[in-house]
Amino acid sequence: MSAEQYSQIRVLGLREGCNAIVRRLARHDDRGRTLIGITGPVGSGKTTLARLLSEAIGGVVVSTDRYLPDYEQIASAERDRPEHSDLARLAMDLAGLKSSGRASVPRWSFHEHRRIGEELITAAGPVICEGIFALDASIRRAMNLRVFVEADATTRWKRWEAIERSGERGWGVDAARTHFETIAEPTFEEFEDDYRRSADIVVQNNSQTTAGEA
Repeated sequence: MSAEQYSQIRVLGLREGCNAIVRRLARHDDRGRTLIGITGPVGSGKTTLARLLSEAIGGVVVSTDRYLPDYEQIASAERDRPEHSDLARLAMDLAGLKSSGRASVPRWSFHEHRRIGEELITAAGPVICEGIFALDASIRRAMNLRVFVEADATTRWKRWEAIERSGERGWGVDAARTHFETIAEPTFEEFEDDYRRSADIVVQNNSQTTAGEA
């Protein structure tokens, strides 16, 4: 099943975003594995939307975070740039999941900021790719459905701050704030308009969320 072409729609909130994706997927008569890409800036809610969608349709989630570079090998200002992530490997792994339902994917640690091994994952149904690179031009043509999640910067930082206070990622609030303001935000802004234009569904998500919903 090739990528479909839709008129773009905008919805409010992650639940309605999930419902809109499910409605669009219902149009497909292909029983093969559908590939869905969900992107947005840090803290927008793309990870939470991917989880909600997985629960709704039984899909497996692959995060683009798995393909980040080892941070010690990249200058700090360059760490969120797509050219330094292993997107060629991501494309190969997504193709494997879609065709055979199996792929060995990297494991990447936010505490160690490097790749720490491999993990075999399987997909009996849809494959959901989420992360800041999920609609990169190098992989989005393979997507059957493309989703962009947006939220204002103040709301997004509050979400990331909650994650750091929970200890989930191990950066600490000060280091996370520096990364957010000087690296994550300006880097994503370079590609944001292109990603948004390529999306079939844009989800506006300024509602308050809890830690882990980045």
